[in-house]
Amino acid sequence: MALADTTTARPPTAGPHAAGPRTGQRGPRLRRALAPYALITPTVLLLAVFLLVPVGSVVYYALQHHVVNEPYDDAFVGLGNFRTMFGDSRFWSSLAFSAKWVAAEVLLQLLLGLALALIVNESFVGRAMARALVFSPWAVSGVLTTSIWMLLYNPATGVFHYLSEIGVGDAGTSVLGNPDTVFGAAVVAELWRGVPFFAILILADLQSVPKELYEAASIDGAGRVRSFLHVTLPHLRDAIVLATLLRSVWEFNNVDLLYTLTNGGPAGATTSLPLYVAQLARKSYDFGYGSALTTAAFVILLFCSVLYLRLSKFGRQQ
Repeated sequence: MALADTTTARPPTAGPHAAGPRTGQRGPRLRRALAPYALITPTVLLLAVFLLVPVGSVVYYALQHHVVNEPYDDAFVGLGNFRTMFGDSRFWSSLAFSAKWVAAEVLLQLLLGLALALIVNESFVGRAMARALVFSPWAVSGVLTTSIWMLLYNPATGVFHYLSEIGVGDAGTSVLGNPDTVFGAAVVAELWRGVPFFAILILADLQSVPKELYEAASIDGAGRVRSFLHVTLPHLRDAIVLATLLRSVWEFNNVDLLYTLTNGGPAGATTSLPLYVAQLARKSYDFGYGSALTTAAFVILLFCSVLYLRLSKFGRQQ
């Protein structure tokens, strides 16, 4: 009995089925953990095929001398296309025009889109019709937009023809054929199509501004201008940053309107960098040099986009 009393009791030894529930739970947990990755795998594969492969092919051809009608002369040239690019005056002139085009379009579209969004955000009779009219140009394609504005700019039957009949301007004025006026004419045509983009995004964000903020500003004695500067604009900051970034990229890559409206003329006055690349591919069939220009444009856009997001502190509270 003494020996039995002094013997330390041992815990029961785990049987062969003691770890069964834990081991059995690993399968369902693992499947739940892998389920999201399995669901996004088709999308990732499609992105890899339709995005990474074309980008990779562009970089590959940028390092090649590849002219379609000269297949016997294909060769690896390394950075030769890029060295040619730095000495190409048309590259620099088209890049300068692209920068000028983006700055003018994005700034004017932002100001006009903000003004229209503020107007159609107010309550008035016929607001639904006004919103439909404001947003409708966004649904029009670039080629159709060009057709409309070419008719308006037609020196024989367009707006300037009727203005000359009432003594405003000269008869037969061709704004698209004059290097001094073609840029402004192209900007106006693109404004008609691009302003609704800003109006739509800004209006959507305007409707989410809490009414209590305006009431508090009114109690503090703020008028409409101060309420706009200290309540509306800070709330719209991220929407404006995102809209300007997206529109800058799209306007930089604008080809359809400029190609069909002016084809880069007159005398290359409206040739943007993407349009210059398109002309190289269509006329010279120089896909190697065109790929080098495309790669340079991609690097420029990537650098400017990252810098803009960093400077604007997008998504961060100030």
